[in-house]
Amino acid sequence: MKAVLEQDYASIKKKNKFLHNVKRDKWLYALLLLPFAYILIFKYAPIYGVVMAFQDYNIFAGIQGSEWVGLDVFEFIFQQDSFYRALKNTLLLNVYDLIAGFPAPIILAILLNEVRMAKFKKITQTVLYLPHFLSWVIIGGMVYLMFSNSGMVNTFLANLGLARIEFLSQKVPWLMTYISVGVWQHIGWGTIIYLAAMTGINKELYEASDIDGCSRLRKVWHITLPGIKSTINILLILQIGRMVSIGFDQPFVMGNSLVSDYSDVISTFVYRVGISSGDFSQATAVGLFQSVVGLILLIGANYIAKKLGEDGIW
Repeated sequence: MKAVLEQDYASIKKKNKFLHNVKRDKWLYALLLLPFAYILIFKYAPIYGVVMAFQDYNIFAGIQGSEWVGLDVFEFIFQQDSFYRALKNTLLLNVYDLIAGFPAPIILAILLNEVRMAKFKKITQTVLYLPHFLSWVIIGGMVYLMFSNSGMVNTFLANLGLARIEFLSQKVPWLMTYISVGVWQHIGWGTIIYLAAMTGINKELYEASDIDGCSRLRKVWHITLPGIKSTINILLILQIGRMVSIGFDQPFVMGNSLVSDYSDVISTFVYRVGISSGDFSQATAVGLFQSVVGLILLIGANYIAKKLGEDGIW
């Protein structure tokens, strides 16, 4: 009886504490209403539309009036060679982006963290962050002006007496251009996260290392990198979870028929069969496939990280 009363008392105390916190910080909780409403309306409410993946969806009949076909849509998709090509290209581009793009902001953040001139550091950060806020339509125009056959780079090579490089029409040069432009566009934004993580490192560790006569490289290896290891683990797990997902803008803007063997990815496949052809059942099925595989990869990467003794997402 005493244990039950103590449990009830603890429950009431916890509830009163929660109500007290809400009353004390009511305006802060009020600020959460807008993002909560956004997530509810645009993230959770559309989940109802997933049922279209199991229907022969008719836009005029709607979800309620469309015929149920079970897994026929998935069977039809998995029989298409174009789907496997898009899946292969998605994985290929994401793996290359992981190899080239994941370490880049870490290295850049470490270099910026070592800069002692505050003004130069601020200017450099601003210049590096700017590409993240540019539309891919603008970036695509810049890429064409720079790397087309008559662009600035090829004109410069021609003036040096060197052969022109087909950056945008040959497969391997296009792939290298695609990855490089993607790294350039995202590297500044990723650097913000790592620089923020570095601010949490105890400054006394650096002071102690100075007394011990450690070089900058040793301080980076033994203090900075271990200090941001948890952030690196979390971002790596999240990126692995996105291996079967890829943005629509970059491959659509930079891709063309000459390099479609590399540029045709799942997002452009969904656009082609779902929007252009009006087959919303196929588009929904591919999106559901991406979500399920992405969830499996995310859970698997988190499980492996925990088994290796590293920090995971949960």
